[in-house]
Amino acid sequence: MEWIHAFWLAVVQGITEFLPISSSGHLALMPSIFNWADQGLAFDVAVHVGTLIAVLGYFHKDVSLIARDWFRCITGGPTTGRSKLAWAIVFATVPVGVAAIFMQHLVSTVFRNPVSIAWATIVFALVLGWADRAGAKKRAIGSITWKDVLVIGAAQALALIPGASRSGVTISAGLAMGLSRDAAARFSFLLAIPVIALAGVWQYQGLTAQGHTVQWSILIFGALISAVVAMSCIHFFLRYLQRFSMFPFVLYRVILGVILLIVFM
Repeated sequence: MEWIHAFWLAVVQGITEFLPISSSGHLALMPSIFNWADQGLAFDVAVHVGTLIAVLGYFHKDVSLIARDWFRCITGGPTTGRSKLAWAIVFATVPVGVAAIFMQHLVSTVFRNPVSIAWATIVFALVLGWADRAGAKKRAIGSITWKDVLVIGAAQALALIPGASRSGVTISAGLAMGLSRDAAARFSFLLAIPVIALAGVWQYQGLTAQGHTVQWSILIFGALISAVVAMSCIHFFLRYLQRFSMFPFVLYRVILGVILLIVFM
């Protein structure tokens, strides 16, 4: 693939991974819109790894404390709020892992066409809008219960569909369960860590097993660009949520979905 294509795809990934507008949907759409060759899932995973670097960097203090308390808990130490949060992240990751095993073929083929992405973009935008209006938006991240974990984890499995948006569906579920916008977003970002890491390992094993020739230089380049952009985006989004609603993202997704249906149906 061309380096300029890699650059813009990485920028789009960095912007869209943590905003509730679907990074996978945008990555799948760009080749269709600009008449580029499809970059494939390997590059998609590479730029997702870049966003993993970003979220680990941005939340490095929180992540280190959560990991410390979780390690102490599993080795016989006391249970703390941070260790409970660690277990919540672990168990909320299970549904998407199971779904990925059974939906891998559909995700890489059927769901990557523009019409499917358009419908997913619209439907899950409306869900986000409803959750943002109906949710109590009062609970902090430390109040997450096992019921929340079940609902948010199940919702995260839907994020395998390009256009659904992993951050969008998990934030929607969190809002619907009464979490504040900030708490829902922060939990969504922390959930991204194991999901992106597992996806990267899975895809790497598939590439090596099939003997594909991999352009490692361009994958690393894409990961670094997406990491830098995503770090800025996380900071912007969390500050934005302190004052404003999800409405602009809902509106953007509905307009984008309608345009895609008009163009590609």
